Amino acid sequence: MKIISVVGARPNFMKIAPFIKAIETSNKSNTGEKISHILVHTGQHYDDRMSKAFFKSLGIPAADINLGIGSGSHAEQVGKTMMAIEKVLVAEKPDWVVVVGDVNATLACSVSAKKLHIKVCHIEAGLRSGDERMPEEINRLVTDRLSDLLLTPDTLSVANLKAEGVPDSKIKFVGNIMIDTLEANREKAKAFDIAGIINENALQNEQNKPIDTKNGYAVLTLHRPSNVDKKEVLEPIIDFLTSEVARDMPMIWPIHPRTQKMLQQFNLWEKAVACQQLVLLHPIGYHEMLRLNMNATIMLTDSGGLQEECCVLGTPCLTLRWNTERPVTLKEHGGASVLVGNNISRIREEYNIALNVGRVPQRPEQWDGQTAGRCVKAILDFPS
Repeated sequence: MKIISVVGARPNFMKIAPFIKAIETSNKSNTGEKISHILVHTGQHYDDRMSKAFFKSLGIPAADINLGIGSGSHAEQVGKTMMAIEKVLVAEKPDWVVVVGDVNATLACSVSAKKLHIKVCHIEAGLRSGDERMPEEINRLVTDRLSDLLLTPDTLSVANLKAEGVPDSKIKFVGNIMIDTLEANREKAKAFDIAGIINENALQNEQNKPIDTKNGYAVLTLHRPSNVDKKEVLEPIIDFLTSEVARDMPMIWPIHPRTQKMLQQFNLWEKAVACQQLVLLHPIGYHEMLRLNMNATIMLTDSGGLQEECCVLGTPCLTLRWNTERPVTLKEHGGASVLVGNNISRIREEYNIALNVGRVPQRPEQWDGQTAGRCVKAILDFPS
């Protein structure tokens, strides 16, 4: 059996690493069909700090094929990826194309594969935010509609697919493959020193800020257009962080290039830099972020993957979004996250509640670090 798996952006890398290892484990067994695997990187994340470093730290082999798509509008990325991956699929003739997550590469490669009558497997199927203004939601809907095998991370995702009319024969509940990566890297992440992470990744103008994290700290990530593309939204968030959160504890902010650009464009950059309790870092590696999350007093984020990690680690998480495709991570479903959007009054209210909650680790069903093996088995067992 020949499988082509596709990664396009940083969230995909954490999901494909355990899948590749599970294929290697399956091939070493004396029973079952052998798998020939080809890894394609579309190049949607092309910056070394956001791509190459993740491959190295997670032990992902160099991509067999790099499409070099780079940046651009959603239409440009999808169109260029479809044109490029089609040539690869015609040449390689795989039995399966495996796509992960919800980035533009996921959509583009599933469409191209189906047009060539190649079976598609979607790892992390069935996630829904209910908000079609999010480009990722469109990617999820289309990819799941086209996929032959839908591998779901939780029972809520299974219910979503069934409600959309997907037959049971296409759905396999396997658990969350992101947690495989977390469990496989816990010990390595623990070995990182927080002061070392700050010193090695601090932006130049942050080098001399004296930061003491022994009594707690907050971690912040912020990159979604709904939060950073309008000054009237971004400025109140920065004001709250620098005047209220920073009053209580240090904040560590690995800043996305997009967010840095918008802060500078809106003349908010100096306000962030001037805050003595706010440490701005370059984008950091997976192990560094996992280490920060392990001991954070609170996480403020608009990232999907960090919601999941906070759930398992027990880090109180304020999700700076109005909806989430990962409701299993929310408090009402037993998780650690609360949706606060970008309304400062709500952020303030939930921030004060979270500070008194403490860490409460939760582990949804089959978030056990063994999902990748179930993914490979589901593909091997799929009827020809």
